[in-house]
Formats: sequence, structure tokens, C-alpha cells
Amino acid sequence: MNNPADSSARTVKPDSYLTLHYRLSDGAGVEFVSTFDLSPATLQMGSGQLAEPLEQCLIGLRPRHRHVFELDSRAAFGEHNPQLVERIARSALPPGIELRENSLIEFGAPDGGPGFAGFLRELTDSTALFDFNHPLAGKPIRFEVEIIGIM
Repeated sequence: MNNPADSSARTVKPDSYLTLHYRLSDGAGVEFVSTFDLSPATLQMGSGQLAEPLEQCLIGLRPRHRHVFELDSRAAFGEHNPQLVERIARSALPPGIELRENSLIEFGAPDGGPGFAGFLRELTDSTALFDFNHPLAGKPIRFEVEIIGIM
């Protein structure tokens, strides 16, 4: 009989609070983020801290086991949408914003709500080319995870 206090008997649920190590890489093996050589991450499922497709992979997992999930681009972050790539006049950008090619630029929402980010792909004297797709959109991904504990 399992002791309810024994975290190894627990499984990840949609509202679990958990500590984990994870690695996210693309189909070619290029690593985008990893906590395996750092402190583990702690997150609340369903809070938006982790992308919903990745959270779905965690449901039902138990602590102390490593799992690897291979997701095609549609199941991960969706296909790259060319309509989300936009050339914007530099004069239309917020004043004081630091512009560097190949960097993620945060924009505040006009109504004070949650902002959004765009990847600055190209910069000219008069325009900036932003890609508002998720950086992993259109790419298959490999999601490796080890649940440390479920609280």
C-alpha cells in the first residue's frame, strides 16, 4: 500500500505544483534551454509558466524518472505563420527601445495588459523586421524531463 505522503506515489495533475529538470531542443538537437546542469525549475501547472503542449506531456508522470517526448511542429508550437512577420518603421517603434538584430524585443500592450515579444530579424536605417511567431514555431522539438517532486 502506498503512503499518500510518499511523493513517488503521486502523479502530475493539471493543477500540480512541481519541481523538475527539463531540456528543450529542436529536431536537429540544438538546445534552447536546459536546467539539468542548473537548479531545477519549480512551476504551477496551468499557470502559463510552461507552454500548454509541454504541460500535457507531464500529466500522469511520476517523480524520479526521466522521459523524452518528440513533438512535431504542429503538436509543439505550431507552424511558422508568415503573417506574423512584419516590417515596422523605426519611427513607429516605442522611443528608447534598444534594437539589436537577432534579439527578442518585449512590447507592452497598449491597454496595460500582458505584452508580447518579437524576434528582431533585420534592422535597416528606416525599418525593423520582426517575427512574432514563437521561436520554435515550425520546428519539431525534443522535450526531456525529470520530475523531482510534486507538492
